[in-house]
Amino acid sequence: MAAAGKWKMYEIAKEQIATGVMDLDTNAFRINLYLGTSNANTLTKATINDMGDITNEVATNYGYTQGAKTCTLAIAESAGTVTIDETTNPVWTAAAGSITARFAVIYKYVDGTPANNTPLCVCKLDSADADVTATTGNTLTVTMSGTGVLTITGAAVD
Repeated sequence: MAAAGKWKMYEIAKEQIATGVMDLDTNAFRINLYLGTSNANTLTKATINDMGDITNEVATNYGYTQGAKTCTLAIAESAGTVTIDETTNPVWTAAAGSITARFAVIYKYVDGTPANNTPLCVCKLDSADADVTATTGNTLTVTMSGTGVLTITGAAVD
């Protein structure tokens, strides 16, 4: 398996962070897995406004349960750069079948209604644009970057 791609932020998340609707420090977050046929890698607000707009989540089966994996974000600042990271690497263990996915999406979780939940960012699980499969007894782990999921920086000088 090749390394995971970069996390990319959805346009709706940028807007909601800027307007205070999404609070990376206090809101609840979850992470879902999606198939290669999903539109999860489409970032535009015109297409993706909430989790109900993202197609083809991996089915509840073989050790994966839709919408059930919590995500804990941590925020740190150093030398003017704010880093947002997930504190653990989410893991699913395949049982009695394989778990196959292409994308992972971290999202603000409000409740079990997809239209009430807002996607934050998406990552390809394999930079070669291939599916990742965990076979029975093995794990599918989303290994977070050592440099964080997202960073916020700005100009330090004129």
